[in-house]
Formats: sequence, C-alpha cells, structure tokens
Amino acid sequence: MTPSEMEIYEIENYSRLQRIKKENGDNENAVLEYEIRVSAAKLESLGVNLENLTL
Repeated sequence: MTPSEMEIYEIENYSRLQRIKKENGDNENAVLEYEIRVSAAKLESLGVNLENLTL
C-alpha cells in the first residue's frame, strides 16, 4: 500500500468512526473513543490536518 493509499484509507476510517460517534449521541463508548484516537494518531503521523475532518 502506498503512502497515498494509506492516507485515503485512514481518512475514510476516521470519518466512518466520527459518523458512528455522532449517531451514538450522548452514549459513552470507550472502545469507539479509543479507535478514534488511534485513527487520529495515524493520520497525524501522515501529516493530515484533522481540523476539517472532525464532526
């Protein structure tokens, strides 16, 4: 997988997790929060600005 493909995959994964979080409403989900943090860390390591990706 090229760096560009990895970046696209992680952006899609992060946005999917954000949509799930939004649909969850006020319900806390520790696993979901962890997955979002991991995905965010991967994106930041690839140099992606998360400001425009967060709901």
